[in-house]
Amino acid sequence: MTSDRILVVGGYGAVGATVVSTLDGWFPGRVVVAGRDEGRARRLGGVRADAADPEGFRRTLEGLGDVVAVVLCVEPPDTRVARVCLERGVHLVDIGATRRLLDGVADLHDLAAGAGATAVLSVGVAPGLTNLLARRAHEAVGGAERIDLTVLLGAGERHGADAVRWTVEGLAGPPAGAPLRTTLPGHGRRTAHPFPFSDQHTLPRTLGVGQVTTRLCLDSKPLTSALFGLRAAARRPAVRRALTAAFGRVHLGGDGFAVRADARRGDLHAAWAVTGRVQSRVTALVAAYVTRELLTGSAPAGVHHIEQLPALAGLPEALGAHGLTVWDRHAAVLGT
Repeated sequence: MTSDRILVVGGYGAVGATVVSTLDGWFPGRVVVAGRDEGRARRLGGVRADAADPEGFRRTLEGLGDVVAVVLCVEPPDTRVARVCLERGVHLVDIGATRRLLDGVADLHDLAAGAGATAVLSVGVAPGLTNLLARRAHEAVGGAERIDLTVLLGAGERHGADAVRWTVEGLAGPPAGAPLRTTLPGHGRRTAHPFPFSDQHTLPRTLGVGQVTTRLCLDSKPLTSALFGLRAAARRPAVRRALTAAFGRVHLGGDGFAVRADARRGDLHAAWAVTGRVQSRVTALVAAYVTRELLTGSAPAGVHHIEQLPALAGLPEALGAHGLTVWDRHAAVLGT
């Protein structure tokens, strides 16, 4: 195996396996699979690395010696693993979606810059593609006063246990805004409900927009109604546990997804959308493309959200090779 290796933590999972295979096509022999399950990792020629054990993680990096980038396909409990990477000058790509953790890693900007490392946050579909589309729409109106983000996920896709749990936990908080009716390419008019995606907290800072709201719906209308109809009940832990178990077994719908960003300033309105299949696969592809940019491009040192790096602005079109379709407001399917 050559030097300058890329460590993919959670590299045997649904997202991580696609990150590994994609990066291995670009950087053969340099990708190392890592994860908490040492047996699974070693069967793939990898190593054990537990994102919940920062000291053990440090020893893994020291043992490998020549890691230049870490892709976190699992969400650690805190920011200590990110600190371990950045203080060693190791680039970091983080697909995490929890606001608290993203804010904590963003606070490591000076540490990363001083060590010559770059970390990229908000990597995936939402956050991720939502951030990139929001920036386009924001710039199209000359600086948005308000941005509405709409995410439709395929209820038939088999999401991992962590993703299902995160979705159910998101129901427990009070909704930040009202439902919105909007048109999503390939799915028609839908009602989407406010949901605590991290992008709506990041974008006011990175774009300087006063109001950003992200809303969620599923491709199954009955399941969307059931999910948000249980919002008040989901504040009880026992109900959340039951919902997590139920939604982990129920697969009503397909594996298609859609994301739309609407920006408004006065009478000006711009909208962009993307559609694709298998959200977890596209999340992995976004992570792989971001990693390649870190290794072959000239991203500045420090911690950045994906929309802050101009070199990644064309990523939605680049993913067209993998089945992603980009729509703008001039396409009739978006409507107004």
